[in-house]
Amino acid sequence: MPVTTVVFDIGNVLLDWDPRHLYRKLFADEAAMERFLAEVCTPDWNREQDGGRPWAEAVAALSAAHPDHAALIRAFDERWHETVSGPIAENVALLERLHAAGAPVYAITNFSGAKYREAARRFAFFALFRGVVVSGDERLLKPDPAIYRLFLDRYGLAAGTCVFGDDSPANAEAARAAGMEAIRYVPGMDLAAELRRLGLDV
Repeated sequence: MPVTTVVFDIGNVLLDWDPRHLYRKLFADEAAMERFLAEVCTPDWNREQDGGRPWAEAVAALSAAHPDHAALIRAFDERWHETVSGPIAENVALLERLHAAGAPVYAITNFSGAKYREAARRFAFFALFRGVVVSGDERLLKPDPAIYRLFLDRYGLAAGTCVFGDDSPANAEAARAAGMEAIRYVPGMDLAAELRRLGLDV
């Protein structure tokens, strides 16, 4: 079955997202910033919002546990836009070429629903997707197999016609397990060359 449909992850495939983009503005000391991100606003805490927990609830609970860091915790929500430095230009250009050529392009993303909509207002390329599954809206997180089944069922796609690009090895492997081709994206990779290898004309 030929690959015809390209499915993108968004964070760190199409957008350069890292809370350090924000917190380097708020900490004078790099080591103190790293401790804060390892012990307070941790990846697991942020993942809860990607899974659907409201930001107000998340900030209130974490601030109660770490009252001395309350202002810094609020910043993760209130200044979230500063955690995104901008598009990953070469991959967004690839998305635009695919769309212009009429190739079906979609996304499956671990993203807070509220922050997804904030980013979609900021970056015009979000409008190019034929469909998107946003983890925070579905309360399903990659690499749960259910999110891939939901995507395929919702858009009526055969898994074997899809290639999924994600920066997480676990997420890419889960897409393979669902029957899709998968590319584990790493910074600097020529993603267009990887798609050509699968037979797509890009």
